[in-house]
Amino acid sequence: MKLAVIGGGSTYTPELIDGILLRRDRLPITEIVLVDPNEARVKIVGEFADRMIKHAQGQIKITWSANLDEAVHGADFVISQFRVGSQAARHRDELLGREFGIIGQETVGIGGFAKALRTIPEALKIAETIRKSAPEALFINFTNPAGLITETLKRHASDIKSVGLCNVPWNVRKEIGNVLHQPSESIELDYIGLNHLSWVRGVKIGGQDFTENSFQGFKGLTGKHGADHAEPAWEPEIVERIHVIPNYYLMYYLETQDWIEYQKSYPTRASRVAEIEEELLKKYADPHLVEKPAELMERGGAYYSDSAAELMADIATDSGAVHIVNTNIDGAVPGMANDVVMERPAVITKNGARAIPTGAISGEIAPLVSRVKLFELLTIEAAINGDEARAKEALLSNPLGPTEEMVDKAWSRLKEVNQGLLGKFNG
Repeated sequence: MKLAVIGGGSTYTPELIDGILLRRDRLPITEIVLVDPNEARVKIVGEFADRMIKHAQGQIKITWSANLDEAVHGADFVISQFRVGSQAARHRDELLGREFGIIGQETVGIGGFAKALRTIPEALKIAETIRKSAPEALFINFTNPAGLITETLKRHASDIKSVGLCNVPWNVRKEIGNVLHQPSESIELDYIGLNHLSWVRGVKIGGQDFTENSFQGFKGLTGKHGADHAEPAWEPEIVERIHVIPNYYLMYYLETQDWIEYQKSYPTRASRVAEIEEELLKKYADPHLVEKPAELMERGGAYYSDSAAELMADIATDSGAVHIVNTNIDGAVPGMANDVVMERPAVITKNGARAIPTGAISGEIAPLVSRVKLFELLTIEAAINGDEARAKEALLSNPLGPTEEMVDKAWSRLKEVNQGLLGKFNG
């Protein structure tokens, strides 16, 4: 069983290796190829991953390469975790948001838009390579914005098997387990929305309803800031009003002004992540290091190893287990178009994911979901066709995007700071 990891030089990779090693009885991968254009970086990560495997007495051959075709050839799984333009592009996205007094975060608002335009052409190139070199492989997309990229694959590479993955639903389930003092694997969530625009509206354990207990437990955690008392936190009255357990990223939409004020005084997240990555790569280069370091949890993407490896194991064993993933809903959510991608509980088999039917979205968040889905579809259309009018329409449709008065200038600046990285907009 072969796995190709696109963006294999990522500091996330040891997380993935760890998850695979812990599930070797259900996920008998024998070969892993790390693909990355940064040969020096992927060598450091690859050599560390090899030491991890040998220390755990795993029987996995691991290699690294810049050659996508060779890496993907004959693969059973292809995982995408790449970042076009590295953290430097993410840093520019955040600064772009600050320049226009809006959110520049990498998956929402103008930052998510810029990242999508950089990523869509590369994701489709990977899909084409899978089509030619590994037509039976499952493409697992972890690359942000994960829902939007998965939507692109489902619409423009529908002949390959694909599913989108985010670690946030896994983390939410663990957090609810902590609140209820129950093992997370026993918890069943009614989870709905889009990637980074989602929430929990129902919790069950063994068929018993624990929704209100979970909600009250979460509400008790609101209003608590980080150690520096600076980063915004959920306000209790907002959570009480929407009466669901919200994904952390919903805060950008519902407490926008707090985030805009925060941006004015604090370094970009990209700059902090770049520092963490530099520290991690130094550790990875230590020939005596054979297990993932604790500092990896600071990188973000906590429990990525569990969510990705467990998904692959359940696909490999055709288990029929339920995972929360990004996939076509195929009519599973009343009121939403049948063919769109949402983040939903889905049954996992060797053929991929099948969304579980649920009730319609209601309440004040429903119009927000529809508007962000429109933004995603317009963004994909703009990227595929190199259509500037559609690009500006997409920006205007985004709830966190620029106003009509500033959209032309914002679009011009976005192109300027992303020169050479925007696919069909590069000409």
